[in-house]
Amino acid sequence: MKYIDEFRDPAAVAQLVDQIRCRAAALPPREQPWQLMEICGGHTHTIFRFGLDQLLPDNIEFIHGPGCPVCVLPQSVIDQAIELAQRPDTLLCSYGDAMRVPGHNGSLLQARADGAHTQVVYSPRDALDMAHRHPGTQVVFLAIGFETTAPATALAIRAAALAGLTNFRVLCHLVMIEPPMRALLADPELRIDGFIGPGHVSLVTGNAPFEFIPAEYHKPVVISGFEPVDLLHSVLLLLQQLQHNQARIEIQYRRVATAGGNRGARQPVEAVFEPGPLAEWRGLGLLPHSGLQLRPAYRAFDAAALLMDSTQPATTQATAPAPEADPRCRCTAVLSGKLKPGQCPLFGRECTPNAPLGALMVSSEGACAAWYQYRHQGPSDGPH
Repeated sequence: MKYIDEFRDPAAVAQLVDQIRCRAAALPPREQPWQLMEICGGHTHTIFRFGLDQLLPDNIEFIHGPGCPVCVLPQSVIDQAIELAQRPDTLLCSYGDAMRVPGHNGSLLQARADGAHTQVVYSPRDALDMAHRHPGTQVVFLAIGFETTAPATALAIRAAALAGLTNFRVLCHLVMIEPPMRALLADPELRIDGFIGPGHVSLVTGNAPFEFIPAEYHKPVVISGFEPVDLLHSVLLLLQQLQHNQARIEIQYRRVATAGGNRGARQPVEAVFEPGPLAEWRGLGLLPHSGLQLRPAYRAFDAAALLMDSTQPATTQATAPAPEADPRCRCTAVLSGKLKPGQCPLFGRECTPNAPLGALMVSSEGACAAWYQYRHQGPSDGPH
């Protein structure tokens, strides 16, 4: 299979599904299904939107991973962003989804209704342009995402430095994909047989963040595109490896991703950022060396310096996940693949896309939001 266009034909897609079923039937029988984790939230959305999980045989199951940047955004970062937005002569710029993530005392959207200064932007360059146009305003960009969004943020910071801007800063929560995958694989309660890797992260990083998975855990990884047939093809490739007890990285998304990634995209990130000692993840707690921080030459652009008190913990060890605002919220379990969204007692009742209590209900890439949009039938539903 070279190109996705080969499977625009419905008959070819049906043949692909038949191949998946044949491979699944050849796997050794066991009581629990073979579990395949799609790391990326974009993949989760595609799976639910097109009902791909319903095409799988009973012995194959999708597990939803931690690859949605909005979903792993911790409450403490939202609290910091709100504090900055409430400062005089300060404008907090954010992607739209991040505006709705609940912190300990509400979301940025709620803070805006109460008078905080916020603005939805489509890129860090938009925030940089605002800083140029409003020199009397401190413009802060809430930088979130994995390796995919880091290059654009790095380029904006470098452009601000070259222009000598003193009113542009970044509240940084850029994270890396390898540490949470290590944390999940180290969890003895979690059993995953193979991984569908995020194609857009691999576009930048190549295979490097995922090489430890087959090397240390003997589990296969397939880097996948985002079309429905991409994911089905990736499932087939994973099943072929599992059937033959193989574990290696394969790139299904060959029209975009390569094993070596994009050096041109990584260069500005390496110049502006360095790994920090700790980063907090919603649902996973504090993970060492999992986030990016500004290098000393660019620390003047760190918005955290505007805050009265630092919230960065001093410890260098990972801790247990911070509790959700509502103790009944099961985002942590869903995020780590231990529960399905419909098994959360708040799902579809107190927690909906219009009134999200957990981060997984905020973004369209969140497992709960996707499940609600494409599977939920009403508030009386039990576990799905």
